[in-house]
Amino acid sequence: MITSAVRTLATELTGDDLPAYVYDLPALRTHARAVRDALPPGLELYYAAKANPAPPVLRTLAPHVTGYEVASGGEVEHVRAAVPGAPLAFGGPGKTEGELRRALTLGVERFHVESEQELRLLAGAAKDAGLDAVDVLLRVNVPLASDELGGAALAMGGRPSPFGLDPEAVQRCLPLLSGAGSRGPLRLRGIHAHLASGLDAPAQLTVAAAIADWARKLSERHGLDELTEVNVGGGMGVDYAHPDRRFDWAAYGKGMADLALRHPGRTLRIEPGRALTVYCGWYVTEVLDIKHSGGEAFAVLRGGTHHIRTPATKQHDQPFQVLPMDTTATWTRPWARPAVRKEPVTLVGQLCTPKDVLARRVRVPELRAGDRVAFAMAGAYAWNISHHDFLMHPRPGFHYLDT
Repeated sequence: MITSAVRTLATELTGDDLPAYVYDLPALRTHARAVRDALPPGLELYYAAKANPAPPVLRTLAPHVTGYEVASGGEVEHVRAAVPGAPLAFGGPGKTEGELRRALTLGVERFHVESEQELRLLAGAAKDAGLDAVDVLLRVNVPLASDELGGAALAMGGRPSPFGLDPEAVQRCLPLLSGAGSRGPLRLRGIHAHLASGLDAPAQLTVAAAIADWARKLSERHGLDELTEVNVGGGMGVDYAHPDRRFDWAAYGKGMADLALRHPGRTLRIEPGRALTVYCGWYVTEVLDIKHSGGEAFAVLRGGTHHIRTPATKQHDQPFQVLPMDTTATWTRPWARPAVRKEPVTLVGQLCTPKDVLARRVRVPELRAGDRVAFAMAGAYAWNISHHDFLMHPRPGFHYLDT
């Protein structure tokens, strides 16, 4: 349900001010605090900045997170500037040598290493920088049974994958790490595994337990006393079809507390992104036209999937709320205001492609040209993953409400 602050601004903006992203920072603050409170005190919570790296969002989360996971040299620079001094963990595939060197210069605290070559590049960069202790977590493609990722909306591991190291590759990396026979600058701190996205709390706990057990066995097998951290990733499920059904953080927190008891002496860490910020953002726009084709109704909106790519990427209907606008005084055209009433309507944008669809055949009581539409769950993987410059339409406005 749209918050009153968002609704007020959405109806006050002029047509020329639309489309616009509107972020409710108090709502984000409340949600982040509730998530943190549901987790056991010893569990570290890193925010995956890729979900939404807007500086006001990063700063709002700062009191409630342990640090930030960044996945490129650009994110390292951006997050370091937005929240100076916050702990950073540098993950992501395909890190360049230049990015690694710059990250060392900026004092990145953790590196999630994806391959043997990346490990060697990092070692060389650390040596050249005169560093004698750089903390590393090896990202591992932990093998899982076929049914353990069955509910995943997106699987990044547990099967052949471009992400992370297979177990046999981990064996080749250990001699390059201090604590495993090397005197080099890289210090093995732990194991990182982000295997899937879109799992509910019980499935997430199953995956977390498998990762932690695998890390413990590796440590025991090779006498890795410094392997004290296990990052079990993020990917907590978000249900766009049922916005009110949220990830069960209370059950997850209890399960992670139990897991920590089974792994004394190890720090457990998670790195959610979407599940923290998705609910705080709205994409607000205006209905430009209503028309029928082949017996179906279409509402043409300002903007489209070049601003909010999520529905095209995930092939879902972006949840929305109609904000009726009384244009009686301003509708000066000599024809009736186009409208649909009590029938399904497909909401599309302004792009010259049939893929520019935000929601398909959704039944509405009434929708008219000039009404506003507020798309919910636009606080993550929305503007920042969209193809902004296609057709050169104006960019949306950005409003961060903090009252």
